[in-house]
Amino acid sequence: MNLQVHLGNLTLSNPVILASGTAGYGREIAPYLDLDRIGALTLKGISSTPWVGNPPPRIHETYAGIMNSIGLENKGFDRFLREDLPFLENFQTRIIANIWGKTIEEYSDIAKKMNGLERIDAIEVNVSCPNIEQGGESFSCNSQILCQLIQNLRQKIQKPLIFKLGPNTDNLDNVLLFMEKEGVDILSITNTYPALAVDVENQSFIFSRKTAGLSGPAIKPLALKLVYDVIQKTRLPIIGMGGIMKAEDALEYLLIGAQAVALGSVNLVDPSAAVQIIDGIEAYLIQKNIFDINDLIGKVREVWR
Repeated sequence: MNLQVHLGNLTLSNPVILASGTAGYGREIAPYLDLDRIGALTLKGISSTPWVGNPPPRIHETYAGIMNSIGLENKGFDRFLREDLPFLENFQTRIIANIWGKTIEEYSDIAKKMNGLERIDAIEVNVSCPNIEQGGESFSCNSQILCQLIQNLRQKIQKPLIFKLGPNTDNLDNVLLFMEKEGVDILSITNTYPALAVDVENQSFIFSRKTAGLSGPAIKPLALKLVYDVIQKTRLPIIGMGGIMKAEDALEYLLIGAQAVALGSVNLVDPSAAVQIIDGIEAYLIQKNIFDINDLIGKVREVWR
């Protein structure tokens, strides 16, 4: 049974990835599963310098989902280098560094640092970050600034370059064309959906920043449609994510044409879920007499009624 998939120059042993922010830097989730069983581990987002993130509360459960307002809290590159990179050297699985910054210059700095690490196999760029130079609007909300960031990072990074796009990406069609032209290697879609929660008892907003990001099974139909729509518009390989809780969810993304899938909220519910989902995908392929997972990708059929 061949579960190996190719995302441009990035080859994975299987299509299941742990999404950024839900598995820490690897050490946190390692007691619950064999990291070498997964296709790749995406590290918690890292900036050049430490960042404290948003004030609590940071997590709020809702119907079929989780809202979070972590605020990109992280330990910074130097502590990652000292505390986590030696641990990651013990594994063979692909390691994807998720990076972010508050300015193009900050993105450029952390990108160059990660690009210089042999253990890092690819770099994923989170563009749902506030652009301080543009009044706090996220990079994904301004296609002109986003394209400047794409061009800048492609010149700095030799490793496979992944851009993680959220549901609110401005001028998506033009951005996709620009990414193809500039040599972006892979897309990961999608990030959390903007959401709001109110504390009725205290007559206040749940989160200090009012809005938060919604993830979990509640967003799966929306994320699945966004992934499908983007697949129709670009030739770039896509990592699909959003609400994957079991093998059947992952198979939906693969069937519409995503070459890999990333697991997020499910890791918080069951840290060993990735292995069960890999086993479930393999069992499905055996049941359907499919010996190569690449023969499954994009094979969803239109049904005329």
